[in-house]
Amino acid sequence: MRTDLFDFELPPSSIALRPASPRDSARMLVVQGNRLEDRAVSDLPALLRAGDQLVVNDTKVIAAQLHGRRIGRETEPKIDATLIKRLDGSRWQALVKPAKKLVRGDRIRFGNEGRVCLLGNLDAEVEHKGDDGEVTLSFSFHGAVLDQAISDVGSPPLPPYIAGKRAADDRDVTDYQTMFASEEGAVAAPTAGLHFTPALERALRERGIGLQRLTLHVGAGTFLPVKADDTAGHRMHSEWGTLSEATAAALNDARAKGGRIVAVGTTSLRLLESAAREDGSIAPFEGETAIFITPGYRFRAVEVLMTNFHLPRSTLFMLVSAFSGLETMKRAYAHAIDEGYRFYSYGDACLLFRANS
Repeated sequence: MRTDLFDFELPPSSIALRPASPRDSARMLVVQGNRLEDRAVSDLPALLRAGDQLVVNDTKVIAAQLHGRRIGRETEPKIDATLIKRLDGSRWQALVKPAKKLVRGDRIRFGNEGRVCLLGNLDAEVEHKGDDGEVTLSFSFHGAVLDQAISDVGSPPLPPYIAGKRAADDRDVTDYQTMFASEEGAVAAPTAGLHFTPALERALRERGIGLQRLTLHVGAGTFLPVKADDTAGHRMHSEWGTLSEATAAALNDARAKGGRIVAVGTTSLRLLESAAREDGSIAPFEGETAIFITPGYRFRAVEVLMTNFHLPRSTLFMLVSAFSGLETMKRAYAHAIDEGYRFYSYGDACLLFRANS
């Protein structure tokens, strides 16, 4: 499909720079067929049925934004790196700026002297240099020691549409993490989960709605624009995920009893659909997925999707257009803009019921 079909005008003032407080006070646009309804996230229990199963992503965002300098040569230019994918115990794939300042074998020193990590330094060697600023960094530490070093010298990797307007601060350390976060490895938050609070979880359980967990480590590729003129020319970055045998069994049992699978976020949906069999049942899953969902995709497992409002021409807007229909989502987004909904990671939510389900 042509990429420009997924374009729309978004005023800069619609982009949220801070989350709602409390989190479940955010607005939520309900999209069901041709009907649009303005509600709040706290209304979620009343909008679902007993027996439905919410599926949340329990990935935890790491301090993946690193700042340092190239060392060992005559000049020492500043280098910014965003870790995007762990390769093994000591190596990460990263997006680096300015990549043109680096060649294979260069050494980068991240951190601040006198702070942490053996005088505040975390060194890495450029092992490989790819396209579009991608490099492979081989760090001087390994395993849990490296994880702690990254945590000490790094900062939250705020999305570019927020980072371009303000610097990350201490509030983001907690704001940009869901209440379910437990499995470290993401470089971007599964943002639909940011709306949940313990009070909302209790209300859902009291309503008879289950809550299941999976893990998909969200990569920086979630922010990359679709540059191809046609969706067929876009390459998705793969992300690692796992869905346990117990979770698969719970979801299959609930569906057999008439319950619906409600994906909290596009990350949960993508892993659920990757794990789904042809008959819609869920199989355990562990590995990489690069599933790219555009209009025409046949959904096998997910019937309801709770998600945030996404960027024009993004793979995520393509996904929600596949789920509820392109014209429906264009109308819903136009309504959201007119009504002052807040967009993107720290913004409001929408609850989508699958078209033709």
